[in-house]
Amino acid sequence: MAQRPDYILEISGLHDGNSASNDVSVPRQQQDRPWLSVHWRCCGSYSRIYRNHAGTAYTGHCPKCAKPVRARIGSDGIHARLFEAH
Repeated sequence: MAQRPDYILEISGLHDGNSASNDVSVPRQQQDRPWLSVHWRCCGSYSRIYRNHAGTAYTGHCPKCAKPVRARIGSDGIHARLFEAH
């Protein structure tokens, strides 16, 4: 039997389409809300920003310096899930 390579990472929850439901670092009320991943160039960190309750934009702040960001939701948008904030 062939040995599995040690560089394969298995993450439970990714196959069911709802990986956030198993993420204990995210508060329960935000686990079901749509989110975008942001690389904050100002402080070299990553975080999620969540869709607002009106459904018009994704909003959030840098986890280190609190710089705000807003990504508008519209018909002319893109399907990317990872963004970079300056």
